[in-house]
Amino acid sequence: MTPLEGLDYAGVAVFAATGALAASRKQLDMIGFGFLAAVTGIGGGTFRDLILGETPVFWVQKPAYLVVCVAMAALVYFTAHLVESRYRLLLWLDAIGLAAFAVMGAAKGLALTGSPITAIVTGMMTATFGGILRDLLAGEPSVLMRPEIYVSAALTGAGVFVAASLFGAPLVVASAIGVVSAFAVRGGAIRFGWAFSPYRPRPGRPPEDVM
Repeated sequence: MTPLEGLDYAGVAVFAATGALAASRKQLDMIGFGFLAAVTGIGGGTFRDLILGETPVFWVQKPAYLVVCVAMAALVYFTAHLVESRYRLLLWLDAIGLAAFAVMGAAKGLALTGSPITAIVTGMMTATFGGILRDLLAGEPSVLMRPEIYVSAALTGAGVFVAASLFGAPLVVASAIGVVSAFAVRGGAIRFGWAFSPYRPRPGRPPEDVM
């Protein structure tokens, strides 16, 4: 197994765990756990492969990814009650998965297209799409709509990986730097509430002033 494959499996496992944690918060049955775990674990990578025209998508070629999702669903099903704050754990596991998938998605995009910009975008999509689907299906507050930095953390990790790769860094080194960068930004956002300034519109003008 190559380092990138290991990173991919790790990202799927962690994101699948967040999907199962969301299922536990909604008190779903075992099938619900497995469904949310799979959607979250493979959702981002599926979207990436479809955008890149890489079909059949990765989990169809290697069903072991689905086995990982089901295993994580079963693990969380029998252990989630031991965790005091499941939503906080979900956020931190999501940060780990985001960091891993930002690099994995960027690496695949760079390998298939050779375009740094495309690679950064595919890294961002891979890292965020599964979590967005999870929150939408589980009725959780969307991580995308939270005030602290989220998508920018994925862009940071993907961008750092691509930059390091273009400067000739070995794959393992570039991957490690990218993962640490993405996790540091997202972790700081969770811990310290890092956020960009929100849009503050001007008060609307009266209709007579527009005419």
